[in-house]
Formats: sequence, C-alpha cells, structure tokens
Amino acid sequence: MAADRIDNLSVVVHGPGDLRLENYPIHEPGPNEVQLQMHSVGICGSDVHYWQHGRISQFVVKKPMVLGHEASGTVVKVGALVKDLLPGDRVAIEPGVPRDIDEFCKIGRYNLSPTIFFCATPPDDGNLCRFYNHNADFCYKLPDNVTFEEGALIEPLSVGIYACRRAGVTLGSTVLVCGAGPIGMVNLLVAKAMGAAKVLVTDMKSSRLEKAKECGATFTLQINKETPQEIAKKIDSIFGGKPEITIECTGIESSIQTSIYATRSGGTVVLVGLGSDMVSVPLVTAAVREVDIRGVFRYCNTWPMAISMLASKLVNVKPLVTHRFPLEKALEAFETTRNGIGLKVMLKCDPNDQNP
Repeated sequence: MAADRIDNLSVVVHGPGDLRLENYPIHEPGPNEVQLQMHSVGICGSDVHYWQHGRISQFVVKKPMVLGHEASGTVVKVGALVKDLLPGDRVAIEPGVPRDIDEFCKIGRYNLSPTIFFCATPPDDGNLCRFYNHNADFCYKLPDNVTFEEGALIEPLSVGIYACRRAGVTLGSTVLVCGAGPIGMVNLLVAKAMGAAKVLVTDMKSSRLEKAKECGATFTLQINKETPQEIAKKIDSIFGGKPEITIECTGIESSIQTSIYATRSGGTVVLVGLGSDMVSVPLVTAAVREVDIRGVFRYCNTWPMAISMLASKLVNVKPLVTHRFPLEKALEAFETTRNGIGLKVMLKCDPNDQNP
C-alpha cells in the first residue's frame, strides 16, 4: 500500500501547552527528496520548549507544526533525480537543509545560512510522524552495525562533535563540561574520543552525574548554591589546575560565569547551551586572561564523522536512551521529558518495529 494511503500519525504543536496526535497529510517526494518511514525519533529540549511556550527566541509557532528532528528511518520512495538512495536503505536524517547556495554554503558553514530549512523550527515541520519527506542529500546511509536509535542520536552527537571542533579538543586536553543533560553527555563522549585526557562534568543532579561516570567522565562535581568563583576554585582543585577548555551546555547565566572563571588563561570557552538573550558575564576577566569565547549554532559537516565513530564503536551512545515509547504514547513521552525523568526519551514511529 502506498505511503500516502497509510495513516500518518504525527505529533503536532498548535501553540503554548497544546500538543496533539493528528493524522497529517503526506505527499509524493519531490525530485530531490526521499520519502521515509520513520523509525526512531528522540525528544529534544527544543521540542518541549515549543510545546510549553510556543516559541524559542524569534522562532514562533504561528500555525500547527510537527515536532521532532533527531531521527532515523527507512527509504520507501525516491524522487526522480535521486541517485544514491534506494527503497529499503536505512538512513539518519540531518535536519538542517540550506534552501539557497549562499556565501555560507560556499565556505562550508551552511548552518549559518539565514534561509536554512530546519525540521521542527517554525515554519518548517519536523519528522515525529509515521512518514516524512526529506532532501536526499541530507539523508545518510546507516551501516548494518549501527541501529536506528544510534542513527537518531547522531543529531545530538553532532552537537558534541561540532562543539569539540570549535573548542579545539585534541590529544591530552583537559576539558570541563558544564551540564550533564543529553548535550553535556555527548560532549563528554566526543571529547574523550578526540583524545581528552581528563574531563570533569558538573550538574545539580546526582543521578545525571552517575550517568556521566558511566559514560567515561574522569571527575564529576555536583553543584549546589556556591558562587561561580567558589565553583571555579573547586574545579581547579579537582583538576590540579584550570582546564584548557570549557564546554558550557546549560545556558544558565551563573554557569556561563563559572565557565569563564574556571578556564585556564589562554584557554577556550564554547557556549552550547541557549538561555536568555542578554547575559551578565565577567567579560573583562576573560579579556585580560585571553580566554576565547566561542559560540556554536547547531552543527555542519558532522554526519559522516558521527557515523564512522558509531560504526567503529569509538563512541557508545546507547546508554543515553533511558525511556522508549510507541508513537501513540507521545504525550506521555513528552511529559516524561518535561519532568526531567531519565536522560533521552525515544519515540518509536513504526508500529511493526519497536526495536532499538
């Protein structure tokens, strides 16, 4: 039976606090697209934010929008101009697709293109549904030894790869990771894979720090009500000196302040977590100690590396998935994520295959 005649159950946000399961239309793929039967889709903090608040910064939900962008599935149809994918191919989906070949695409930084299409970012629909069409050039074949769930986790893993590249993590680096949520965890995994000698992970939740230890953290530090300067002193004591690199994954103002105080003179702070537009930071402290502060916006050119890392078993992302739900129980899955239970919640979109 053709995909356009099959129920396309989808998770749709209509506005703040309004999340629904609906049957969404699915059309024939365009010339450069493939149609995918979705298998595994992870819930991201941004999905929850759109559900709870109806917006992230300037991106506002003005019409019903399908959520989801951490995804993998199987090709069921191909467009007329698609040459490298066939029905039956298992793929991971890169959610950001440039609409135009602009100056940023030409220099290989397509993530910065102002016209980029991005799944589940208004006004573009995501892929938390049964069937979904996507640009074939941004669908990557999965090796047989890489599961669908690992394929879906390539999206957050790519955040870690890109952040660690921007930070310059290399053999022997000492790295501080602020925050032990899913993004903090992938930065830990990637930093270790890139040769970091010591990685310290901070968080307020002891359960998440235990998971960080399981995933290879050299040290962990539970944050309470200390000042940023006090936390920085503890980090210095644990490392036996300030770390060369800090990757800030919370977006919380006090944590950003800590990252600057804690980093070695001449070191690098990479800001991954997104919080308020305006943040008070000890900028002069950074300037006089030549601490470089770098931003990241998602990722680019990371999927091939991520697939190689997974296929070679250089990184193990499987422990990050703590909860699984069938697509029919998506509302329960979103509540689980919103309540901070576990780490990564995965939705299984294929009713005939609920395996990882």
